[in-house]
Amino acid sequence: MSISKEIAVSKTSVPKLALLALAAVFAFGMFVVGYDQGHLFSIAFGDQAYADMYIHELTHDMRHAAGFPCH
Repeated sequence: MSISKEIAVSKTSVPKLALLALAAVFAFGMFVVGYDQGHLFSIAFGDQAYADMYIHELTHDMRHAAGFPCH
């Protein structure tokens, strides 16, 4: 009677497409939190969005905690 032993080698890696998607979400999030001064809403609201800065006001404290100067 013969006993055979199998060794299973599992290679797990993160798909490159998933890393690219994560990097894109990160870059867009950095833009929204750190640099948006009405740019996103200016598409819909025009020049008034630059004065209102909705996202800036919503993320104001988070901007300071992340080290982004805003005023």
